[in-house]
Amino acid sequence: MSNVINFGKTVTLKQAAQIILATPMNRYMLRSEPGCGKSSLHGYLCAALPEYLPVFIDVPNMDLGDIAMPVIDHEHKVTRYYPNSRFRLNEGKPILAMYDEYSKGAPPVMNMLHPSLEVYNPRIGDVMLDPASIIVMTGNLNSDGVGDNLKAHTRNRIITLHVSKPTADEWLEWAVDHDIEPVIMAWVQRFPHCMASYLDGDEGNPYIYNPKKVQTAFVSPRSLERASHIVRARGLLDQDSVIAALSGTIGEAAARDMQAFITYQDQLPTWESIMRSPTTATVPDSPGACAVMVFGAIAKLDKNNIGPFMDYVERMEPEWQAAFCINAAKSKTKQAVAFSSKKFADWVRNNEDML
Repeated sequence: MSNVINFGKTVTLKQAAQIILATPMNRYMLRSEPGCGKSSLHGYLCAALPEYLPVFIDVPNMDLGDIAMPVIDHEHKVTRYYPNSRFRLNEGKPILAMYDEYSKGAPPVMNMLHPSLEVYNPRIGDVMLDPASIIVMTGNLNSDGVGDNLKAHTRNRIITLHVSKPTADEWLEWAVDHDIEPVIMAWVQRFPHCMASYLDGDEGNPYIYNPKKVQTAFVSPRSLERASHIVRARGLLDQDSVIAALSGTIGEAAARDMQAFITYQDQLPTWESIMRSPTTATVPDSPGACAVMVFGAIAKLDKNNIGPFMDYVERMEPEWQAAFCINAAKSKTKQAVAFSSKKFADWVRNNEDML
């Protein structure tokens, strides 16, 4: 059996990163249902360890020659295995490698990569890795039914981390800092069950991945990011085209429900009118429109407009005031802007019971 670090429980992506950074000598396998952001963790780890060389290996698309190839050593009359340049072993630094979807790789490719999973004397082909090198693998859960398989001798060398699907609140905290369209964020905020997991037994959920059903598209953190690009380009498309593209990205049920939020966005008062007259500009009254307004404002926030928008948002229902202030305060890119405003700081002080 594999060494399960969390005794059957799940960890968030943030917790998984902390575990890897604290014990980089281990070989970790991150497993979750599709589209939960496992692969994106590579960028986060590389940013945290800039002295490492980033290496990303898309294992299912690799053949043996993409890993290492035999070359003839004429001087010693032997052959040697030289690793592919993508592993960067000739650059004299430790690597931070992600073997993406390792458990879907062809058996010969997995076998070729296997020696690099050793803690002591790891190698690829005949070339040793820098001892400080870090290797992280990803894969899906067996229950996902998408062809993941590991042999016992591999499982005994790695530590499996079951990564949970982010909740709506966790995803929104990420989305605010990653240029996701306000319509998408507003929809997730109003339909948080779109981030539920089939592992919770919610088989009637029309939005999520379900391995028992034939699905061409479903809602996941990955597909929501793709949907954001479509919504952003809606001005170049007719309504039927937007729905068709969204249906192929997040599924028809989610696409139809999201269409209402696109309509809200297009009917809201302009940002210019709010900045010009925050005390008289129209305030939306439907929950969906309020959600779009709040998340759109967070995306636009800067030191010059935080004051006028606080005058505007305080005319909204307390629920939406809190949604704006909480998400702005959580944002790594917006929190400094928010707390630079005396009006924002006063609101936080006066409404601590809502936070």
